[in-house]
Amino acid sequence: MVEGSMTQGAGQGPEVERTATLRDFRVPAYVNETGPYAHSHAAEPVPPAEPGYPAAAEGYPDAYTPTERDLPVINRGDTLQAGTAPTPAPAAQQPAAGPGPLFVVGDVHGYLDELVAALQEQGLINAAGQWCAGAARLWFLGDFTDRGPDGIGVIDLVMRLSAEAAAAGGYCKALMGNHELLLLGARRFGDTPVNSGAGTATFQAAWLLNGGQKSDMDRLQDHHLQWMARLDAVEEVDGYLLVHSDTTAYLDYGRSIEEVNDTVREALTRNDADEVWDLFRKFTKRFSFRDEGGADAVRSLLDTYGGTRIVHGHSPIPYLLGEVGSEEGDEAAGPVVEGPHVYADGLAIAMDGGVTMAGKLLVRQLPLDN
Repeated sequence: MVEGSMTQGAGQGPEVERTATLRDFRVPAYVNETGPYAHSHAAEPVPPAEPGYPAAAEGYPDAYTPTERDLPVINRGDTLQAGTAPTPAPAAQQPAAGPGPLFVVGDVHGYLDELVAALQEQGLINAAGQWCAGAARLWFLGDFTDRGPDGIGVIDLVMRLSAEAAAAGGYCKALMGNHELLLLGARRFGDTPVNSGAGTATFQAAWLLNGGQKSDMDRLQDHHLQWMARLDAVEEVDGYLLVHSDTTAYLDYGRSIEEVNDTVREALTRNDADEVWDLFRKFTKRFSFRDEGGADAVRSLLDTYGGTRIVHGHSPIPYLLGEVGSEEGDEAAGPVVEGPHVYADGLAIAMDGGVTMAGKLLVRQLPLDN
């Protein structure tokens, strides 16, 4: 089946048919100079952490068309502010015998406040933003930066929680998303032309067109780059195959989870712009599991890598449901996302709640209640 790709500049495959309700999106100016974590000057040191946020530890024939974006960025009127305190999380429990409960997090895209609130709601961090879930296991499905105001703040939080969770007998881990590849490419290769398969492309142009934030690039440090470059692409936990993208492109990189992860890391280590671009382009594809034949596409991954269900981010649930936008073009009335979307004969669980389009940042325990 043909996979759709909505990230601009990735040498995408044939256009996926979209509903008429997508006609009225307008993309506002970047928000990197506003909000509680903004920096007004490049190379300005990161300010002290605010109350509640402890300091962080140190054949694709289609044309490249740099005039369109992947997903719309709607001006959110409901963004949570740092001062909004959710119900305090329960006190940490002593680690029990065996593995702790398993949680997954959908795409974050720089929305740090929403992430903190969602983690607190699930009892994973306390009011001070510290790990309080003991032996719980937490997986992020990738896409930490771009479009939202504080991608570097999100990465710093995830890196810190990884250390705190490990010390408490649990863990906090993360997968590689296409936006991690995009940010790595933009920093490493900038405006170096790459072979897009259909004309000239650059990582820098693609990054800017897909929500790249100047404040993130200004604050990006070597330890962030090293952390992103070492992320796994695929993992299997408790029968759930965890990936970022709803694509079968992972099959191009190996017949086992270990082989895929090694192949991706080796490609990043070689530091060849064209090779990294091809990796980014393939991880940007989407909708493999949505339409006719979607369940078979899921089974091809499960049969190869193991697991009984696949859990992914990348494609916002409103897009999977065709419910983005409104006939009146009312951006204030964002999509309604109640929770994860189970589809493809029950074999796929979508976790991207569309936080960038006034949807919801999802953090859920597996198995799902329903």
